[in-house]
Amino acid sequence: MPKALLLENIHPLAAEALSKDGFDVVTMKGALSEDELIEALDGVDLLGIRSKTTVTPKVIDACPQLTAIGCFCIGTNQVDLSYAANQGIAVFNAPYSNTRSVVELVICDIICLMRRIPAHTHYLKHGVWDKSATGSHEVRGKTLGIIGYGNIGSQLSVLAEALGMRVVFYDLEEKLALGNAHRCETLDELLEQSDAVTLHVDGRKSNTGFFGEHQFAQMKQGAIFINASRGFVADLVALKKYIDNGHIAGAALDVYPTEPKAKGDPFTSELADEDNMVLTPHIGGSTLEAQKNIGTFVAQRLSDYWFKASTMLSVNLPQITVGDCKNEARVAHLHKNLPGILAQVNQHLGAQDINVSAQSLGTEGEIGYAVMDVSAPLSQETIEALEAIPGTIRVRVMQ
Repeated sequence: MPKALLLENIHPLAAEALSKDGFDVVTMKGALSEDELIEALDGVDLLGIRSKTTVTPKVIDACPQLTAIGCFCIGTNQVDLSYAANQGIAVFNAPYSNTRSVVELVICDIICLMRRIPAHTHYLKHGVWDKSATGSHEVRGKTLGIIGYGNIGSQLSVLAEALGMRVVFYDLEEKLALGNAHRCETLDELLEQSDAVTLHVDGRKSNTGFFGEHQFAQMKQGAIFINASRGFVADLVALKKYIDNGHIAGAALDVYPTEPKAKGDPFTSELADEDNMVLTPHIGGSTLEAQKNIGTFVAQRLSDYWFKASTMLSVNLPQITVGDCKNEARVAHLHKNLPGILAQVNQHLGAQDINVSAQSLGTEGEIGYAVMDVSAPLSQETIEALEAIPGTIRVRVMQ
C-alpha cells in the first residue's frame, strides 16, 4: 500500500478520503523540524502539511521516494517548489477553499476596530466603565483599501460594498474590478484615502518588509490596519510606533514574522498591550467549514496524481488533466523541457510493440510532462530505458 503522512492536525476527512482510496495513512499533530521530518518520511509516498512545516532541499534529497506534497492551506512558500519539481515531486494546495473564512475574519476585524470593541473590552476587563462614542464609527461610507486583489481581496471587496463601504484596491497585476471598486495606480494613492487598509499579498520573498515605515506614515490619520496575509510583509515595530503616536487608530493581526510551531506554545508580541488591537493566532482559514473543504480538496488532488497522473491545479508542474486510464497501462514521464524527449519516449515504446492510444503533453518553464495511455504493460527493462533518456526527471507507471 502507498503510504501518506499528514501533519499539523489536517481535517480527518483528508485521512478518511486517502484511506478509502487505498493509502496507509499516518497522522501527526503539530509541525516537524527538518530532521524530524526526514525521519518521519521514511517510506512515505505522499506528504500533507499546513503552514508550519518547511520542506527544504535537504528533506527532498533525503526522501527520494516522496512523490507528492499537499499543502492543506493557501500558501506554498513553505515548500521549495522549483527544487521539488526538479526532483519529480508534485505540489498541490487549496487556493480557494478557505477564502470565505479569511474574508469574514477581515470584515469582523474592520467592524470591531472601527467601533473600538477591543479597547472597550480591555477597559471593562480592568474595571473601567468607558461608555463613550469617541473614536467609534460606522463602516458605512468609509473607504476600504485592499492591497492585493486576488481570490481573497476581490471577495472581500464584494462583501465590503454590501456593508456600504467604498472600495479601492492596488495590485501589481491587471485585475478586473468587481462592483464599484476602483483601482489605484500607486500604493500611496490608496493609503492616503483609505479609512481601513488590509493586506492580501502572496508569500514571495520580495514581499518581505513590503509594508513599513513609509507606508504607515502615508496612511490616513486615524485609519486602521489589518494583516491576514503573511507575517513577514509588515514591519511591526513601525506599526507600534504609529499606533503609539496616534496616527493609526487600531490594528488587527492574524499572522506574524515568527509563529509558534504547535498549539499551546508560548507567544509574545510587542503589540499585545495596545488597547485597540486584535491579535488572532493565524486562524483566518481555521473554520470547520474551511478545514473540511481543504481536507477533501487537497486529498483528491493527491489521489488523482497518484492513481491517474493528473496534475490539475499543481503549483509547480505543467498542468495536465486526465481521466481514468482506459487501456492496459499509463506512463507519466516528467522531464526537462528539452527538444526530442517525447520522440525518444515514443521510440522506446514502439520498439517494444507498445502502441500509444492517448497522449497529453504540457510544458512550463524548464519542465515538461507527458502522460500516455499504452496498449500493453511495461516491462522493467522498458521502464529503465525510459528513465535513462537524457533529461528524464521521473517516470511513473500505473498498470
